[in-house]
Amino acid sequence: MTTAVATSAALTAADRCDRCGAQAYLRVELQSGGELLFCAHHAREHGDKLKEIAASFTDETHRLAEH
Repeated sequence: MTTAVATSAALTAADRCDRCGAQAYLRVELQSGGELLFCAHHAREHGDKLKEIAASFTDETHRLAEH
C-alpha cells in the first residue's frame, strides 16, 4: 500500500498576507483545516502563537535575505 502525502507549493508573489496584503512568506496550515498566509512582518509578530495552532508551518522569510 502506498500513501500519498500532499506538499504545499512554494509561495509566490501572487500569495498575499491575510493581514495587510503584502507578499506572503509564511504559510500556516491550521489543525482545523484552514490556511493562513503572512508577510515577514506579521510572521514575526504572530509566529509564536501560530506555531501553537499549526498542523504545518512553512517559513520562507529567508528568501528576503537572498536579494
